[in-house]
Amino acid sequence: MKHTNVLLAGATGYLGSYLLKVLIEKENQVIAIVRNPDKLKITNENYLEIKQAEVTNPKTLRDICKGIDTLISTIGITRQKDGLTYMDVDYQANMNLLEEAKKAGVNHFVYVSAIDGDKYRNLKIFEAKERFVDALKSSGLNYTIVRPNGFFSDMKDFLQMAKSGRIYLFGSGNQKFNPIHGGDLARAIVDTLDDRNKELTIGGPDILSLNDIGKLALTTLNRPVKIIHLPDWSRKLILWFLRTFTSVKTYGPIEFFLTLMAEDHIAPTYGEHRLEDYYTAAAKKP
Repeated sequence: MKHTNVLLAGATGYLGSYLLKVLIEKENQVIAIVRNPDKLKITNENYLEIKQAEVTNPKTLRDICKGIDTLISTIGITRQKDGLTYMDVDYQANMNLLEEAKKAGVNHFVYVSAIDGDKYRNLKIFEAKERFVDALKSSGLNYTIVRPNGFFSDMKDFLQMAKSGRIYLFGSGNQKFNPIHGGDLARAIVDTLDDRNKELTIGGPDILSLNDIGKLALTTLNRPVKIIHLPDWSRKLILWFLRTFTSVKTYGPIEFFLTLMAEDHIAPTYGEHRLEDYYTAAAKKP
């Protein structure tokens, strides 16, 4: 990959922090857009410039793309804060970046969505993400749409559950997927920056069932393997209840996890980080 000027939006998030590290290691000049500069861990002044801006406020982004070849956006909300909706962030904030990118003649826009988002547009989180994907594809800019399987950081929920001594799963628990570590995903994205107009669906090296992940979480904490399988209708009932009686803010992330975990989602395998090692390290942290 040739060295390039990269604007990174979402540099303080789980994936963004790994992207920043890999981009700088490969000697790219990076401008990181952050709301709170204190949150940024890397300070390699030779390759990094920090710009404070609010992606949801277009005024703060004015001319931010000047001299930029590639824009990478990991902007999106999983667990909602600040009273902002998916449309405010996953769609509109990325549109604000796209407008600036078009004005400045940015060569390549890399956007991180999630696995099978195009097949689940009925979910609130994907309604916003895929609406942006459509806009990006028709923008005239070179694009890459990245569709990762679940992140290792999302798998911490199983470890949390395992602390109580048992894991609850819906259905048989045989649903398979291959979550990916942020470091592996960052490397894959940076290594393919020269590619154009493609969708990159990607997962980690191990294809695991939910039963496997539950077992792994319990054994990591030295607990006996107790996995309780709830009938699938109870999952559907919870979804109906949440959609009917709570706000999108509450049900959005749960709707996303409960829907995707009901079926297999297997992506092309990549990377070297294993969930087992991630759990072992996470369990040692206070």
